[in-house]
Amino acid sequence: MSAEGTTAADSPGVVELTRRLIRFDTTNPPGDEAACVRHVAGLLAAAGVETRLLGREPNRPNLVARIPGRGEAPPLLLHAHVDVVPTRGQPWTRDPFAGELVDGEVWGRGAVDMKGQLAMMLDALLTLRATGRAPAGDVLLAVVCDEEAGSAAGAKYLVREHPELFAGVRHAIGEDGGATLSLGGRTRFHPVVVAEKRACWVRAVLRGTAGHASRVTDGSGAAHKLTRLLGAIADGGLGVLLTPPVDLMLKELEAALPAEEAARVGAFRADPSDASPLAGFDDADIRYLRSVVRHTVNATVIHGGTKTNVLPAEITVELDGRLLPGPFDTPGFLAELRARAGVEMDLEVFVEGEQMPEPRLGDFYSRLTGVLRRHDPDGVPVPMVTTASTDARLFPGLGIETYGWLPLLHGGTASYRDMLHVADERIAVEALEFGARCYLDLLLGHG
Repeated sequence: MSAEGTTAADSPGVVELTRRLIRFDTTNPPGDEAACVRHVAGLLAAAGVETRLLGREPNRPNLVARIPGRGEAPPLLLHAHVDVVPTRGQPWTRDPFAGELVDGEVWGRGAVDMKGQLAMMLDALLTLRATGRAPAGDVLLAVVCDEEAGSAAGAKYLVREHPELFAGVRHAIGEDGGATLSLGGRTRFHPVVVAEKRACWVRAVLRGTAGHASRVTDGSGAAHKLTRLLGAIADGGLGVLLTPPVDLMLKELEAALPAEEAARVGAFRADPSDASPLAGFDDADIRYLRSVVRHTVNATVIHGGTKTNVLPAEITVELDGRLLPGPFDTPGFLAELRARAGVEMDLEVFVEGEQMPEPRLGDFYSRLTGVLRRHDPDGVPVPMVTTASTDARLFPGLGIETYGWLPLLHGGTASYRDMLHVADERIAVEALEFGARCYLDLLLGHG
């Protein structure tokens, strides 16, 4: 989309781009993102954009494209992943890989996470090429695989094996930020992600004496230990901590809200261990706010037992831990988990995410918020800490300041914050078009 809302001849348009991307089944595992990545490479090559394909595995390439600027500013990095989480076992009412356009919404896995956002980026870049307009500095686009499974074959591979590709880049934009908060519904917020919780995935092994299941047990069996562990983490949270990025976010939310809602957020900020002042807000908002003031841990995969009438000698539980941004280490998290569970267990960390640095919120953050204000004068941009981790965690190691920026206007039948990793994922046409306009505005003002 152009800034005036017209579609460039060399771009199929953001809606059609989204539909095409969704039609590639890039479920991870197993991944196999090659066809989708090559489709993007073809679109860019047809527009005369220099592209490179690099990968650790032949069927899992990553694309890095460079759109030349005027040489008046450092390069800007846009990054997006094309792999998606599985749909198996979910009650989809439409084919998740058909990319259907129904009643003003594009349906399919990846519509929000994050093929729709990639389509916004692509549409803006193709429009630049078609109109012959150049940004002040080069724009790099990294289209990567494997984000949904730790990024080893994707962004992590590029950062570790090909850091020279990102030489001179000072700022980067990636996923997230568009899950608009409600908080009473009278203020429309546009979150900009400035920090993330860090993933710490743990495999807990619980052991006990095997035996016949018909007999009374003494509570020391593996299944009993599992019950106690699950009960101890039933609310998903560990100790309460108000970190500086979250404190800043709450302050800005409080300042922008009407008096009644502001007082409730202020009370929660004063004592984040007590969520009762948030009563009456949307349940999803409450869960989010409670999640960013504590480390969280949830049981997600359980293996154990061989037969109904045999007590298992061993049960394995996979736990999705998320650590708050800040100086929090993995050993401390594991110690807190052991103390909370109160059972004997072996713990193995099998995914340990990188920690992002303290956000700076300088000139580039102001540019992002300025674009949002121009395109939605009634909206309020706010810094956001996200509960999940993304590829953004990898680029600060190269000295690149990263943000999650998914400019959206809510439309359609579903809230975007409820669309991640669930059945019937979809995104409104007006949201896609708004995002494409914002990206084009940002790129035209790059410098």
